[in-house]
Amino acid sequence: MEYTVQKLGRLAGVSTRTLRYYDEIGLLKPARTNSSGYRIYGQQEVDRLQQILFYRELEISLDNIKEIVTAPSFNRAEALIEHREQLLDKRKQLDLLIANVEKTIASNEGRMTMADKEKFEGFKQKMIDDNEKKYGKEIREKYGDDTINKSNEKLKNMTQEEHEEVTRLANEVTATLTEAFKNGNPSSAIAQKAADVHKQWLTHYWSEYSKEAHAGLAQMYVDDERFKEYYDKKQPGSAEFLRDAIHIYTGYKK
Repeated sequence: MEYTVQKLGRLAGVSTRTLRYYDEIGLLKPARTNSSGYRIYGQQEVDRLQQILFYRELEISLDNIKEIVTAPSFNRAEALIEHREQLLDKRKQLDLLIANVEKTIASNEGRMTMADKEKFEGFKQKMIDDNEKKYGKEIREKYGDDTINKSNEKLKNMTQEEHEEVTRLANEVTATLTEAFKNGNPSSAIAQKAADVHKQWLTHYWSEYSKEAHAGLAQMYVDDERFKEYYDKKQPGSAEFLRDAIHIYTGYKK
């Protein structure tokens, strides 16, 4: 079956403007243009639009979606299986948050008592799931499943006071690193303080701390573009500066 822009838009629940934009950026081209100049979409385009909307639901950027679906190695059947797993994970997270809200309502109405720890279970699980989605493959390959599983378990058992301390330390790492970067010396007292605060922050997540693992993580901040972008977004070069400071701090300076 074939569809015009208007018919496909109504079928998929997207605007004609969106479909025209997808055409403009080369993400979803029509199968052909008829004699009246209308875009005509066939079954292949319908299937691709479905894939695009799946990826959009998972909050993947249009640039990345285009790279994925236009790659010669793209396999629609494999992509659908992956979509299913990711959506199941998302549903699990939503179920946790819904259960959390229902417990909170019951607690407010006096029908049950809710422990402080329970109030944050859904949010902690979301943090774990987000980290797994972004960095799971790399950190599991580097540190092993057992280490990462223990770290995730430690996060889930974190008290509200511990969570507030972790947040405070994360902010202190950023502030101290910014100040240390100004003098450009990773061995300076302020830079070494940033490395020490970073260690304190890590110990709230790691079941065991080692200088070697700390130095390895600092190197990953430079080698992995996602980590590098996080540290460099305010001041380019910060990831390498922090890496150097931590390597000095841990004695792994090369």
